[in-house]
Amino acid sequence: TGAQQSATVANPVSGASPDLLPHFQLEPEDVYIVKNKAVSLACRATPATQIYFKCNGEWVHQGDHVTQHSTDHSTGLPVMEVRIEVTRQQVEKIFGLEEYWCQCVAWSSSGTTKSQKAFVRIAYLRKNFEQEPTAREVSIEQGIVLPCRPPEGIPPAEVEWLRNEELVDPALDTNVYVTPEHSLVLRQARLADTANYTCVAKNIVARRRSASAAVIVYVNGGWSTWTQWSGCSTSCGRGWQKRSRTCTNPTPLNGGAFCEGQNVQKTACTTLCPVDGAWSEWSKWSVCGAECTHWRSRECSEPTPRNGGRECHGPELDTRNCTSELCSHVVPGTEDVALYVGLVAVAVCLVLLLLVGVLLYCRKKGGLDADVADSSILTAGFQPVSIKPSKADNPSLLTIQPDLSTTTMTYQGSLCPRQDGPAKLQLPNGHLLSPLGAGRHTLHHSSPAAEGADFVARLSTQSYFRSLPRGTTNMAYGTFNFLGGRLMIPNTGISLLIPPDAIPRGKIYEVYLTLHKQEEVRLPLSGCQTLLSPIVSCGPPGVLLTRPAILAMGHCVEASAENWSIWLKKQSCEGTWEDVLQLGAEPCTELYYCQLEAQACYIFTEQLGRFALVGESLSMAASKRLKLVLFAPSACPSLEYNIRVYCLSDTQDVLKEVIQLEKQLGGQLIGAPRVLHFKDSYHNLRLSIHDMPSSLWKSKLLASYQEIPFYHIWSGLQPFLHCTFTLERLSPSTCELACKIWVWQVEGDGQSFTVNFNIAKDTRFSDWLVPDSEVGAPALVGPSAFKIPFLIRQKIISSLDPPGTRGADWRMLAQKLNLDSHLSFFASKSSPTAMILNLWEARHFPNGNLSQLAAAVAEVGKQDGALFAVSEAEC
Repeated sequence: TGAQQSATVANPVSGASPDLLPHFQLEPEDVYIVKNKAVSLACRATPATQIYFKCNGEWVHQGDHVTQHSTDHSTGLPVMEVRIEVTRQQVEKIFGLEEYWCQCVAWSSSGTTKSQKAFVRIAYLRKNFEQEPTAREVSIEQGIVLPCRPPEGIPPAEVEWLRNEELVDPALDTNVYVTPEHSLVLRQARLADTANYTCVAKNIVARRRSASAAVIVYVNGGWSTWTQWSGCSTSCGRGWQKRSRTCTNPTPLNGGAFCEGQNVQKTACTTLCPVDGAWSEWSKWSVCGAECTHWRSRECSEPTPRNGGRECHGPELDTRNCTSELCSHVVPGTEDVALYVGLVAVAVCLVLLLLVGVLLYCRKKGGLDADVADSSILTAGFQPVSIKPSKADNPSLLTIQPDLSTTTMTYQGSLCPRQDGPAKLQLPNGHLLSPLGAGRHTLHHSSPAAEGADFVARLSTQSYFRSLPRGTTNMAYGTFNFLGGRLMIPNTGISLLIPPDAIPRGKIYEVYLTLHKQEEVRLPLSGCQTLLSPIVSCGPPGVLLTRPAILAMGHCVEASAENWSIWLKKQSCEGTWEDVLQLGAEPCTELYYCQLEAQACYIFTEQLGRFALVGESLSMAASKRLKLVLFAPSACPSLEYNIRVYCLSDTQDVLKEVIQLEKQLGGQLIGAPRVLHFKDSYHNLRLSIHDMPSSLWKSKLLASYQEIPFYHIWSGLQPFLHCTFTLERLSPSTCELACKIWVWQVEGDGQSFTVNFNIAKDTRFSDWLVPDSEVGAPALVGPSAFKIPFLIRQKIISSLDPPGTRGADWRMLAQKLNLDSHLSFFASKSSPTAMILNLWEARHFPNGNLSQLAAAVAEVGKQDGALFAVSEAEC
């Protein structure tokens, strides 16, 4: 057969047009065999004398060709068309070796021409998709990508997408497009995009469908704006007002999260009560006048109408006849002259008495001031300026017995400087704050602190004992008299200063100071209120103090007037908590006052009791300080290892409790504690662990992070909040742990800890527990409780209390000590200087710098040269 074919090809048919090569009008094209159906290949050329197919390099048998001859009417040249059929069996014979192809070869008298190759392939489409789309839940406006990799097939499958069985056409929806990898992309998810999506692959053989993927577009709820504050719930006195918001901006849909936080906020309000006016008593009747009438009057002043109260009704003046109309008119004469003479005599007597009083006052002040000649009053390091010695017949200040019988009175001086002639303040020779000379003055106190068991036994007989914590771990106690003293609870920052003369002379008080655990005392909080300090009791309640004691304790608030409303709360005898002072506002009582500093507050109180600081946030920028502390076991006998992250209020007492707890658990501190500012944004606190060597450790935490709810932290009533990260060593020999722990508030601040330590090393608490600055005994009685010696303190008070020239008095001392914002409070007390020195003692004990106080007092003296002057007569 091959020989016959070769012969046929070698002897072309005569009659072809000379000098023209064959030109193909139709060439064979690629075809696919579907199932078992044969395919046809055709080619047509002119001028051609013969056309044959060659497939995979071999000529196709002449008998398999179907030939058709015709003539091109435009050129008159002969046209030849040839067809062959290719079966599946022919293609499968060379399957795996190479692709099956066929080519036409046409002859004319001038030569041969070959057509393009046409490939014949067996078409198929497998059943299984290489990747199918999966169900998704996305937030509205979030982008979505649904992947789809169609089954393998020849020819390659075309892909289209169905949404709820309807074709997705990117040309009609600009929010949708299909990637070259056949993934369906929704640029921004819309609620209308919630549907079942199906990927469809098809070619000439079959049509395949993927499993449907459900896409749910959800909407997280959002708060609407707050409504306006409602009116006060009471028309008179203290009440509440509230505002609300709704979770409708937007409303949660399709399983979206509901809004976090409260939908109602409450705040306290006070409405001034209207006071109706009332008449005072009638005055006495006047003498009978020339018109035979006398009168009497009254005033609308008991009380005066205010706050919209009604005015008094009725006459203000009452007149009537005084002689039953039988009055005789008297002509003025000698009686009037006698009256005028008497009035003049009384006036002269009053003037004389006033002059005598002024002379006695000046004499008394002159006698006291003769003892003062120097401004070097505080420390041995403070050098005197322009010193002149005192008179020999005048004893030094340090030899004067102090007047300890001062009674309580109200300070009458002005807050403004007085220009009233020579200054009265002169400061003594020597150093006022130097230790007292031996044998010169002995200040006795009544007794030292009682033993703990005896003291608690005595307390147990009192009615208030049931509200105190059991045991003496967080309690200090002592016995005090008029010399005062100090109680301290070590490592908590809590102390109670009882100043001199606060306890009446002749009385002895057993005083206690105790720190309550928050589970022991129920402190009700409402609205957005939060506990900012420890709950502290000092007592016994009902003790009479003639001067305010100062209670010092820590707090965790980042205070600012625009973000916080802070109240001092005190528990009454009935057990209810009352707001006794709003910080930053004008105090409504003189019994309490509070100096708020960055990390501590100092409470002036004339009534002992149970106190706490409570705050209410006014904006989402309000923040509290959290202390973040990491602990881990000091020994690890098993493969598991726990790291505990505590999120504490940033006060020393809470840290002390955690330290004691971890000491019992055998824990060790990892790294230095950090401070985190936790905002009132209703967002939770998240904690996560990262960067662990995966070849040595693995985490047993199933989620990517842990979370502490916002309100558990914000209320401040759960003191030991923590999360535990449980890790597992892959080998018992692993001793080194290196990782990072992140702690952050959603949409807020964060802190990270770099952990790198040896778990086999035993770290004892004494290695890292830094004691508080409060050292020594928890109870100090008498002069040992104060930095400033008693006699020097008394002299400073007596010198600076009276108003001085150009303000050279207690007001300037307050300014030098940065306490001038409390002038109104100091002025309301009988001794403003004593209040200033008491606050200085409370703030700076035991490490106060007396040199700085010396400089402040010296500056007060330098404001007026007369403060240092000594007359020639005194020399």
